[in-house]
Amino acid sequence: MSAPRSQRVEVNGWVILDKPVGLTSTQAVSKLKRLFNAKKAGHAGTLDPLASGVLPVAFGEATKTVPFVQDGEKAYRFTVRWGVETDSDDAEGTVTQTSDLRPEREDVERLLPRFTGEIMQTPPVYSAIKINGERAYDLARDGEKVELAPRPVTIHSLRMVDGDRDHAVLEAECGKGTYVRAIARDLGRILGCHGHVVALRRTRVGPFFETESAPLGDLLDAPETAHEDMLSIEAGLSELPCIVLDRNGAARLRRGQSVILRGREAPCEGPAYAVCAGIPIASGMVEAGEFLPNRVFNLPF
Repeated sequence: MSAPRSQRVEVNGWVILDKPVGLTSTQAVSKLKRLFNAKKAGHAGTLDPLASGVLPVAFGEATKTVPFVQDGEKAYRFTVRWGVETDSDDAEGTVTQTSDLRPEREDVERLLPRFTGEIMQTPPVYSAIKINGERAYDLARDGEKVELAPRPVTIHSLRMVDGDRDHAVLEAECGKGTYVRAIARDLGRILGCHGHVVALRRTRVGPFFETESAPLGDLLDAPETAHEDMLSIEAGLSELPCIVLDRNGAARLRRGQSVILRGREAPCEGPAYAVCAGIPIASGMVEAGEFLPNRVFNLPF
């Protein structure tokens, strides 16, 4: 007879993980879920196995704030290898094009402004974008021809910070849905030398930066102090206006009812969140002077 499984516990908050190379985002979340013996966990933004860096992991009620974090600005540092293009636009793929040409640094830097602002970008065929309900990377791995339409993305800044004859190290700050693998591919094509990403590190997701991230090994090696690295639920909402309510207002939100906002400090139209006695109550939208709850947090106050 097998031993009874341990009971999972309620854990609420964020851990900003520094994901190592070699793990999928799902595998990394599973390791943290076991570490904290948590009932529920999820991440805000997938990182490929070959990528490292900031992977925000939400536990319990914090999972309700994941969409706000995912919609935030991202930052990456990545290395492009010139002379080779692959079908996945990274080092895992099969080589599809090669070239003996190598660009000068000034040629690369002269092109970068063309990749900033709102641009049209064709995602890599090995991406999580769905085509008729199927992930593009699953179709590509099955040998099917994948054609993805260009779509608008926003790249706030793109700069070259290092490099040699065969490589360029770039840093990008961008909005949701941007693929730096596509930047490497398109740069290589315009330069006529081809290119793909050989190293990728995410340094920011929304309100979370690599300076506050915790390496997975450190967390697993010291499980007794792992809770010290957990941030509050509100950490995932920190880029939104905060509305402070009394208990009557909080009770209304918990019943799914709206609250009329008064006073000069009431936020303008748009997303916001509400707290009562320092406890997050709900996230939602401010419309016409009212706060309409969207996600209510199941926390005592």
